[in-house]
Amino acid sequence: MSRTETMGLTKRGMLQSSSFNRLMDHSESLKRDSVVGNGGAAKVRGSLEHKKSMSFKEGESYSSWLITEAPGSIAAVRREQVAAQQALRKLKIAHYGRSKSTLNSYSSSKVVPLINPQPYPQRCSFLTPTSDPVYVAYHDEEWGVPVHDDKTLFELLILSGAQVGSDWTSTLRKRHDFRKAFMEFEAEAVAKLTEKEMNAISIEHKIEMSKVRGVVENAKKIVEIKKDFGSLEKYLWGFVNHKPISTNYKLGHKIPVKTSKSECISKDMVRRGFRFVGPTVVHSFMQAAGLTNDHLLTCYRHLPCTLLTTNP
Repeated sequence: MSRTETMGLTKRGMLQSSSFNRLMDHSESLKRDSVVGNGGAAKVRGSLEHKKSMSFKEGESYSSWLITEAPGSIAAVRREQVAAQQALRKLKIAHYGRSKSTLNSYSSSKVVPLINPQPYPQRCSFLTPTSDPVYVAYHDEEWGVPVHDDKTLFELLILSGAQVGSDWTSTLRKRHDFRKAFMEFEAEAVAKLTEKEMNAISIEHKIEMSKVRGVVENAKKIVEIKKDFGSLEKYLWGFVNHKPISTNYKLGHKIPVKTSKSECISKDMVRRGFRFVGPTVVHSFMQAAGLTNDHLLTCYRHLPCTLLTTNP
């Protein structure tokens, strides 16, 4: 109701003066609330527009801090990777970057052996969590360890040839049968086996007859080697100047299946009449007998095998 209409009603006596005053006060209050409400909404809209313009404007990008410093950002992940690489590099420098004189004095109290910081030792990449425990134990305790005993060298040479067409795990599981069949690899005794005895060994221990013959022939050649060189150990280790070859492979696929050295040894053994001694078999034998240390740099067995003495 407008003021004019209200005054008209008052003049005609339709409203009392006190009612008129109350009505006018209520009308003024509504107007003020309307003005304040509209102004407040305008202020809120203005504040939102201001914040929007401050945080994001068309044609501009987000602050670089959000990209480089925020947790979980690409840069943050990269910094963590670099820090991990630097820590690993310091470990390698501390334990692998030693001089020969320091390596020779490994047994002294001044040199602290490498302690693997991981809860489980890191092995060569060809070993997996599903690898057979027999194979894992062979890797941890024998592979790459220098061998100077003639009977053990004979055994490893035969096992290296036996695993052709098979695998090391299966061969290692038959290791006890090979030892029993071939008199604990006493070369002089094996060299005297007769045709009948060889046939019995093949049947009893389920070893191919051709491989049984090969073992006997190799035993005869080892007897000849001992006459010429004094021992099988002196003959074989002479090819590497009686010092193990220590390689520095970082990746498993970089380890070769044969080398120029294994080809040289194979050629000489074939010339002398040995059987099952191709370059690949000889290289496998060199790894097993510790003539070469092919443990990966990241493997916890690389350093101990490198530091082992070459004397029996």
